[in-house]
Amino acid sequence: MISEAQFQNELQILISNAIREDVGDGDHSSLACIPVSAQGKAKLLVKDEGIIAGVEFAKMIFNYVDPKLQVETFIEDGAAVKYGDIVFHMSGSSQSILKAERLVLNSMQRMSAIATKTNSYVKLLEGTNTKILDTRKTTPGFRVAEKWAVKLGGGENHRFALYDMIMLKDNHIDFAGGITLAISKTKKYLQEQNRDLKIIVEARDINEVNEILACEGVYRILLDNFDYETTKEAVDLIGDKCLTESSGNINEETVRNYAECGVNYISSGALTHSIYNMDLSLKAI
Repeated sequence: MISEAQFQNELQILISNAIREDVGDGDHSSLACIPVSAQGKAKLLVKDEGIIAGVEFAKMIFNYVDPKLQVETFIEDGAAVKYGDIVFHMSGSSQSILKAERLVLNSMQRMSAIATKTNSYVKLLEGTNTKILDTRKTTPGFRVAEKWAVKLGGGENHRFALYDMIMLKDNHIDFAGGITLAISKTKKYLQEQNRDLKIIVEARDINEVNEILACEGVYRILLDNFDYETTKEAVDLIGDKCLTESSGNINEETVRNYAECGVNYISSGALTHSIYNMDLSLKAI
């Protein structure tokens, strides 16, 4: 994963671009009928149930729009919420509250849905040593917030992007001329570029697992679309030589079974691409 400093920088880039997109040269609805001097107060109301996420992100948005806005928090990120709960109050310029409203709601609704989905998987894995991972199957431009939401739901982050980890998947392997060539070329590239990046390699069958192990220096083997029995066989074969990850159409009904095969990680794109936004509302009080 990327550094904390870079993570924070990505959040600021997201906020500035989202405000540019939404506000443009001005919130003319508010400018037209609300005096610049008007002060107001609003509450973030939960109209659903699940895991709340994006509270701290909302504060960053409010601060970007207007540093004078004040937030009184009642429920913190990662907490379980139910219909009728009030997450926070905010007060200050009425125009500023309205300018920030949609970005805050869009962000928190999606982040809370992701945290809730992730938390459901985490609960299904209780009692095993397997951790749930996200993927790069995220909303363009919103990845940093979605990966934050996964963490708030109790999951773990996979690589952030193409630049912070090496991941040799089926197409890389086929284009490179095979597993051994792909790995040897990668090691040479990292040495020449003086880069210290972990290497994950995808295996499509047991023969490929053996070939990856023979190359050595691989951080994790991705067991893609393996059935339960083959996953167990692969885990036994790999032992403590490197870490293991299962992926490929794993859902709520199958995730526990894969965890019980002994893999270290299970990655699921469903955490971020197959969710329904939590119903939240920002109401004037």
